Amino acid sequence: MTRKITECASWVGYVDWPVRNFHGYTTSRGSTYNAYVVKAGKTVLVDAVKAPYADKLIENVRSVAPDGLDYVVCNHAEPDHSGALPAVMAAYPGATLVTNAKCLDALSHHYDTAGWKTKIVNEGDTLDIGGKTLKFFMTPMAHWPESMVTYLPEEELLFSMDIFGQHYASSARFDTEADLAEVFQEAKTYYANIVLLYARPAAAALKKLSGLAVRTVCPSHGVIWTSHLPEIIERYKAWAVSRPEKKVVVAYGTMWGSTRKMAEKIAEGAMSRGTVEVKLIDLGATDDTDVVRELMDCGAFAVGSPTLNMGILPRVARTLTYVRGLRPADKTAFAFGSYGWGSKGAEEAEGYLTQFGCKIARPPLTVRFAPDAETLAACFEAGAALADAAAAAADGAAK
Repeated sequence: MTRKITECASWVGYVDWPVRNFHGYTTSRGSTYNAYVVKAGKTVLVDAVKAPYADKLIENVRSVAPDGLDYVVCNHAEPDHSGALPAVMAAYPGATLVTNAKCLDALSHHYDTAGWKTKIVNEGDTLDIGGKTLKFFMTPMAHWPESMVTYLPEEELLFSMDIFGQHYASSARFDTEADLAEVFQEAKTYYANIVLLYARPAAAALKKLSGLAVRTVCPSHGVIWTSHLPEIIERYKAWAVSRPEKKVVVAYGTMWGSTRKMAEKIAEGAMSRGTVEVKLIDLGATDDTDVVRELMDCGAFAVGSPTLNMGILPRVARTLTYVRGLRPADKTAFAFGSYGWGSKGAEEAEGYLTQFGCKIARPPLTVRFAPDAETLAACFEAGAALADAAAAAADGAAK
C-alpha cells in the first residue's frame, strides 16, 4: 500500500508491526521503514527499507512509478534504510545511486556496490530531476558520520532521515491521522535512545535546516509531519540542549523490598514539595528504553541498588550501563540502597553517576538490611532536596 504526500511525492515504505527490538531499543509499538518516490521529469526513490522487505518496497515503487527509476537517493547507510538497496539496484540497473562519499564507502562495506552507477553529492549540491530540484545537506553524526538529508524546495518538503523519527507502526501516515500523544511519546523515546548521545550534531543540523522553507517533513521512521511540525521542532530544540523539566526520577532495583521502601520514601519526599513531577521506576518491571526517556529531561534523579555478591544488583547495572552510553547531561543525582555485609551496591551505582558527569547531591544513602524510621526520614529529606534541585535546574534553564 502506498500514500500520496504531494502531487509529485508518495510514501512507498513498509510498516513493521511485530518488530520489538532495534539493536537493544525496545520498539513496543513496532516501527516503519519509510521510503519515498518523487516523480517529476525524472523519477527518484528516496531511501529504502530493511532487506527482508525489499520485495514489498519494489512492489510499492512499481505501483506509483511503473516506468522505472532514474535515481535512488541514500541518505544513510544503516541497514534498516539501506538493506533493500541491492535488490533495488538489481531491479533498476539503469538507476543511479545518489549519495555522499562517506555513505558510499559505508555501503561498500555492507554490499557489493561495484556494479552500481553512482553520483557523489556534497553539502548544498542540487540535482535537477526535470522541473523539480533535490538539494542535499550533510548532517554528520545525526546520527552516523555519513548522514544527510534531502530537500525538495518546490514542494517545501524535507526528507529528514532519522531526525524527527519515531519507532511507531500505524495505519496512519501523517501526524494528523495518528494519536498525537502516542506519536510525541514515541518521538521522545526515539530521541532519548537514538539521538541523545549526538545532541550537539543534532542541534547543529536543526540550526542548518532552520533557514529552509518547510511545510512537510518526511522522516525515515514513523509518521510524516505536517500540521504539528512546529511542535516537534520546538521539542527537538529543548531536547537538543537537555533542557531540564521540573521532574525527579527515582529508579531502583530490589531483592527483599528494603531498597524499594527507601525509593518510595525518597519519592514521597520529592512529592511533598509540590513543585515537581515525580516518576518512581521499578527497574525490574521497566524496560531500559523507557527509563532513558524519563531520565532525558528530568532535573534530578536517584538510583537505588541493594548489594548482591559484594556488588551492584545486575539489573541496576544493566540500566546504568545502557544510560552511560547515551550520556544524559547536567543532572543532580545520588545513589542509595540496602546491604547485608558491605554497601558496595550503592557505591558502585554512584560510580556510574560520576561517569555520567552528574552533580552528586550527597553521599550514598545506605542501610544495613531493612530501613528503620531514622533511615526512612533521611530518605524523605533526601527526596525533598532532590525536588528542590530539579526545580532550581528547570528555573535556571528557563531564564
